Amino acid sequence: MNQKMSQEIKVVELFAGVGGFRLGLEGWNGKSASSQYKLAFASPYKVIWSNQWEPSTKTQHASLVYENRFGKESHSNKDISQIEISEIPDHDLLVGGFPCQDYSVATTLKNSKGLIGKKGVLWWSIHKIISEKQHKPKYLFLENVDRLLISPSGQRGRDFAIILQSLNELGYIVEWRVINAAEYGMPQRRRRVFILAYLKDTSIHNEILNSTPLDWITNEGTIASAFRVTTENTLFPTEFKLMGDLVSTSENFNKGGVNTQFENSGIMINGTVTTLKSIPNYHGSYTVLGDILQNGEVTPDFYIDKNELEKWMYLKGPKKEMRINSQGFEYNYNEGGMVFPDSLDKPSRTIITGEGGKSPSRFKHVIFTSKGYRRLSPVELERLNMFPDNHTQLKGVSDTKRAFFMGNALVVGVIEKIGVSLSEKILSRRCNEVTL
Repeated sequence: MNQKMSQEIKVVELFAGVGGFRLGLEGWNGKSASSQYKLAFASPYKVIWSNQWEPSTKTQHASLVYENRFGKESHSNKDISQIEISEIPDHDLLVGGFPCQDYSVATTLKNSKGLIGKKGVLWWSIHKIISEKQHKPKYLFLENVDRLLISPSGQRGRDFAIILQSLNELGYIVEWRVINAAEYGMPQRRRRVFILAYLKDTSIHNEILNSTPLDWITNEGTIASAFRVTTENTLFPTEFKLMGDLVSTSENFNKGGVNTQFENSGIMINGTVTTLKSIPNYHGSYTVLGDILQNGEVTPDFYIDKNELEKWMYLKGPKKEMRINSQGFEYNYNEGGMVFPDSLDKPSRTIITGEGGKSPSRFKHVIFTSKGYRRLSPVELERLNMFPDNHTQLKGVSDTKRAFFMGNALVVGVIEKIGVSLSEKILSRRCNEVTL
């Protein structure tokens, strides 16, 4: 046993994509994302193993980009559900942006105590690692779309309840917050839920038990320290107990409920959930779409042909028209208009995976410059997610694929700020912990 602990925090990165979590935790070339990679960033985090696998593509482009930027050593490009747990090294922090899927579970037929989730649901790969590791990761840092808190439609919040209850059974306290990056000065309106979990007997776990749920959510917590909030209903948070095992949660949680029980901030301690609506409390500077544009470096193929402009304007515009469905029936179709072109003096809209390519689209970004209307370049899309310029540039990787990567990515600055807050809590308390 070693009472003296190193300053290094060992990280395993799952569903790594092109490395957004890693950039946020480690920085890039010793520089921070929040400074546009200009200022020094001393980080205690060290990614010791990573995994990226895209089942729907033959060529693993995202993994190739990841390897190009971070090296092949300790990077896995295999289906995570097929990897032996022994292949994954012991680590302090498990991170990943796992897909929002149907997390329902049932008992196995052969063993009533066994649980099976739907095939291919990647949450259960995380669960398996935590369950089977002799030395469980002390901390989890996960990201998902905020829809997770309201899914599925027939049992609002059930999927998130399954995740919370499974982590509760494994000995973790869990806190979460929905964060829109633009509300804290970042260049893109991208709303995601960020989840932190702390294993029992860690100093942070014990600190939470000595705090109050409300204080942790609004002031003392890891996320609250990174992203300040106020709240209108501090005196009346929603509180409830997760009842039953995972199968019971899957079958019964909020059955028929019209609304979710989970607000945008909360904490789960020993199965008891405290949750409330928080409001961003930010008074710093803001980055807008116009701030991240390339000057004179965008090639002509990103400009919209004048003959195509009418198609773009139609798709972006409001519609109230008769249409005919595939069965030949007429119906009224109504659709509101999109801002066209996109405003340069506000943060951008959310990047989607279909952002790339020349074809006219309702959802792709279009800006107007002195040279005319144009789409955003791969570098500009990278900047909206606070990646280094040309992070995704690689021979054989098209501009359309690079745009797809950014549609799947996260805003690195959010990871950085939460990561800094988490590392400060971990390292300031490590002297009180014992490790093997």
